[in-house]
Amino acid sequence: MKAPAAARIGHLPTLLASFMHFDLSFMLWVLLGALGIYIAESMHLNPAEKGLMVAIPILSGSLLRIPLGLLSDRIGAKRVGVGILVFLFVPLTLGWQAGNGLPELLAIGLLLGTAGASFAVALPLASRWYPPERQGVVMGIAAAGNSGTVIANLLAPRLAEAVGWHNVLGLAMLPLGLVLIAFVLMAKDSPDRSAGQPVRHYLKALKHRDLWLFCALYSVTFGGYVGLSSFLPLFLRDQYGVSPLTAGYLTALAAFVGSGLRPVGGYLADRWGGVRVLSVLLVGIIAAYAMGSRIPPIAAMVSLLVIGMAFLGMGNGTVFQLVPQRFRKEIGVATGMVGAIGGLGGFLLPNLLGNVKQATGSFSQGFVVLAVVAGVALVMLRLLAWHQHGWRSSWRAPTSAERSMELEA
Repeated sequence: MKAPAAARIGHLPTLLASFMHFDLSFMLWVLLGALGIYIAESMHLNPAEKGLMVAIPILSGSLLRIPLGLLSDRIGAKRVGVGILVFLFVPLTLGWQAGNGLPELLAIGLLLGTAGASFAVALPLASRWYPPERQGVVMGIAAAGNSGTVIANLLAPRLAEAVGWHNVLGLAMLPLGLVLIAFVLMAKDSPDRSAGQPVRHYLKALKHRDLWLFCALYSVTFGGYVGLSSFLPLFLRDQYGVSPLTAGYLTALAAFVGSGLRPVGGYLADRWGGVRVLSVLLVGIIAAYAMGSRIPPIAAMVSLLVIGMAFLGMGNGTVFQLVPQRFRKEIGVATGMVGAIGGLGGFLLPNLLGNVKQATGSFSQGFVVLAVVAGVALVMLRLLAWHQHGWRSSWRAPTSAERSMELEA
């Protein structure tokens, strides 16, 4: 049987719309972190409260990926994508007009986290239009929306300096409205999309031990990336006393490196094997956290953060090179679960650093814990790879001949 016509042709407007959706959503997802210094100083938040403030959107966004992914299978990704964008006007309006106390702010963050669910909608929307041999490029373009982190940390502090952080949330509705219009006009569901699976089909995936390993690995890599992207402005301000603008620029630099190198991780995994490459990257992550725990001078710390974010970004690409090779038949289920549960690491990281700072007066022990967690992930990966003989040979991208056989089957 030949590949469906739509999958062979592709749809560039949908791909571009998916990128814009993911980019704008990612920007809003970390917006409270980018504004964290201004919010924390206006509300006199302690370190633990700062960590919770930036972590709440990450938590809700990660958890919502599963139900919204299921819903997009049933009613279409475009409809769900439009619904997400329309809903985001609610928390932005509340933050603009209210949000003067911590409980209100946490509620706004919980609602704003809906933006994080774009992962489960925008990426599959683009993916379904293209054949297997183009998935790497297509997913790379759509997932480049991680750069929304960079945009938030570059623009939000400068705008907050001029008009106040409340008004930044109001101004954010302008690009949201433009992307909503573009998405409605450009995005289109593939006519070849399959019907959604029963819920029990998704629950069966939980029986796979390897799936939980990928969730743990992604919690370290993606959780580290998004968690640090949200918390770094507060860390740099509290630890080194830098200005809010400088903290935003340094965070944007680190986020840009991590986002830009994600495709490199996938490429290296294709070339040398995902397990081998991810093992090396985890060693780098452990080293960056361990050296960061000594809280060196700011120049050295920024260098460590940029290097660490580079390893985390490449690790994200490597994990998602492994997932489709191990779960080729259950790719939708596996991607959703790994993306959702793995994202919870981004909720835990800011809370960990904030609470450690609150309890000990230093961030040092928090970085030690992060290094230990990355070390445990490395041990798990190596032990399971050693037990599961053939990972390096069987978990690889299919050859052209194998793809032809699958299409004819």
